[in-house]
Amino acid sequence: MKFHLKKFREARGLTQGQMAEMLGISTGLYNGLENGKRRMNSDYLQGAADIFGVRPADLIVDVPVAIVVPGRAGAGAQVHLIEDHAKGAGLYMVECPPQLPPKGIVAVEIEGDSMVPVYSQGDLLFYSRNTLGVPTGAINRKCVCEDEEGHIWIKQVKVGSEPGLFNLLSINPTGANLHNIRLKWAAPVRLHLPHEFVKRVGSQ
Repeated sequence: MKFHLKKFREARGLTQGQMAEMLGISTGLYNGLENGKRRMNSDYLQGAADIFGVRPADLIVDVPVAIVVPGRAGAGAQVHLIEDHAKGAGLYMVECPPQLPPKGIVAVEIEGDSMVPVYSQGDLLFYSRNTLGVPTGAINRKCVCEDEEGHIWIKQVKVGSEPGLFNLLSINPTGANLHNIRLKWAAPVRLHLPHEFVKRVGSQ
């Protein structure tokens, strides 16, 4: 965990020695706290907050949680995954939207205009895939799904004509629908994030 000690100290025109004296610790210890080389405890954190006139939480650096973007959805709404989301960093990392819990969440990036006007180029679709199969909650919803041949799609999943078969309806009204497809898995889209709100926190 990192802290904003230097920013607040310099804003108030204090030296490290002065901060150390007010906290009742050595200058060396304070230097270690400010540079992250010494462990911050609750007493030091509260003491620094009192000196700066802020809440202890205001001193904590908010580090964004990174979400993997393992692939892009291209022409025909077929998704081209760089690698399975459980294996690595994929294309790049983005900041997890506050509406979602970060555990188990990944996203695909929309590429091209095959899903306009519903989704645009650069938009992200966040989903969570924890198990194989098609859960009941995926039926009638827009999903990221994989057929038995290994093709990944973004489609609305409907029940097919026989048990174990599914109809995949195109997100774009002019796109092609797929009928009576066997699926390895389907994961409902949990959040659509327009490209202008995407915050990258790393790249490959």
